[in-house]
Amino acid sequence: MEDFSYSMGRADHLRRDHRAGLLVIADRIDTADLTPVADAAGLRLLGVAPLADASARLDGQLQCDVLLLFCPASTPALESLLAQVEAQAIRQGMAVILVAGWETIDLAFAAAQGSHTQLLCDPDHSDLAAALVTAGEERPAPGQVHDRDGDSSRLEQLSAEVSRLARTLDALTQRSHFAAPSFDPGPRIADQPSDYIGMPALAPIGAAAPQAYAQTPTLSATQVRDLLRARRIRADFLPGDLFADPAWDMLLDLLAARLEQERVSVSSLCIAAAVPPTTALRWIRTLTAKGLVERQADPQDGRRIFIALAQDAADAMIRWFGASRRLLAS
Repeated sequence: MEDFSYSMGRADHLRRDHRAGLLVIADRIDTADLTPVADAAGLRLLGVAPLADASARLDGQLQCDVLLLFCPASTPALESLLAQVEAQAIRQGMAVILVAGWETIDLAFAAAQGSHTQLLCDPDHSDLAAALVTAGEERPAPGQVHDRDGDSSRLEQLSAEVSRLARTLDALTQRSHFAAPSFDPGPRIADQPSDYIGMPALAPIGAAAPQAYAQTPTLSATQVRDLLRARRIRADFLPGDLFADPAWDMLLDLLAARLEQERVSVSSLCIAAAVPPTTALRWIRTLTAKGLVERQADPQDGRRIFIALAQDAADAMIRWFGASRRLLAS
């Protein structure tokens, strides 16, 4: 007699969904609304858990490939939850997307240790779509190094996937009943006042002034900030989006803070960048990877990370100031 149970078991196996699994942690969000988002990203929605149940859900989740965590507001349990997420991500090879708000961006940045953890702040549709597609494509495997190389055709396909997912998110946010954390971008940081100053000094940074400082003794933090202000007022005369240069603005701000012996938090540096916060976070990561800036733990609060210029970058910028001033004087 033919074993029908075996045949049915094989059919069930063939019908099994082998897409990467997506778990969403967020308050005031419906599973039905996120299912098309997961489908458009090529992911299988494992479920949605509120922040209060997140720790227990993670403990009971046998396998999760991508975790999307919305944490726009600070809660007593958020710090331990972020630590649990990072530990589980490293152990299981899980890609993580943290969506923070201005209230939680410093804590989330300090917790985001993994190379496959993406940190967003008030993202727009395209930012969130790109993060989901990237997480699905580049999620790590435990004990393996991911190969990031790809050809142009794959890049074009990824771009199309991001566009499709962004349109899906846009359609969902048009529904009156959709109560997910807002995907709408907040006001551009460039629209905020630009009289930013660094964090109050906790302790002198570094030892005695390096030799490069002695070569330009007249350089002051005021002069550096004057250059930053001059860059800001261009928007009063010409379209501001023509001149977005967040990397240079952040380096200038960090140089001024260094001359003032002040420390700069991640949230403050994002304001200084004069671009949307998610864009600023990407640039901070790029500058860190290139060795131009360094992460420094707050000795008084382990939940916060400061960003500082690397010594070589500070020396190079001071030499640039000296060279540029000599050119202007000639």
